[in-house]
Amino acid sequence: MKVLETKLKDCYIIEPRVFEDKRGYFFESFNTKQFQELTHFKNTFIQDNESFSTKGVLRGLHYQTGEHAQSKLVRVIKGKVLDVAVDLRKNSKTFGEHVAVELSEDNKKQLLVPRGFAHGFVVLSDTAIFSYKCDNYYNKASEAGIIFNDKDLNIDWQVPQEELLVSDKDSILPAFKNAVIE
Repeated sequence: MKVLETKLKDCYIIEPRVFEDKRGYFFESFNTKQFQELTHFKNTFIQDNESFSTKGVLRGLHYQTGEHAQSKLVRVIKGKVLDVAVDLRKNSKTFGEHVAVELSEDNKKQLLVPRGFAHGFVVLSDTAIFSYKCDNYYNKASEAGIIFNDKDLNIDWQVPQEELLVSDKDSILPAFKNAVIE
C-alpha cells in the first residue's frame, strides 16, 4: 500500500498494491495495522456503506457534526467518479480548500476523508458502485451539508451543471458561508 499526502492535512490518497495476471487481479483493499501505521489514523472503522449511481449523479457535499462526525475511507468498486473532500476545520491552514481525486475500478485508489471534512462525488462513467467505511454511526440529527455549486468553493465537478442529477435534498443545501461548521 502506498499513501500519498494531499494538500489537506490528514486527507490521504491510498494506492493499493495490485497483483495482476492472466486470471485477473488480487489486492488487499484494507489492512488496519498497515493503514494506521502509514496514515497515523487511530480510529476504528465500524460501518461499511455502498451506493449505486448512474452517470451525472452528484452526491454531496455531506458531513456530520459534533460527536457524530465521521471519517470515511472511500473507493469505487465499479465505474469512475470524481471524489471531493472539503476542509471544514476552522483552525486548519487549508480551511475552505478542497481536493478532487478520480477514483475508479481501474486505478483502485481510495481517499481518506477525515472528520471535519465535507465529502461528495459525481459519477463520470455510465454507472458506479461506490463503497465507503465510516468510523462513526450515521445520526440524522447531526447531518449537514454544503451546496455542490458553492461559488466560494469553486469546485470543478467535470460535468456540466445542466447534466448533473442532484437530489432535492442536496439541491437546497446552504452555501459554505452559511453552513453549520463547528
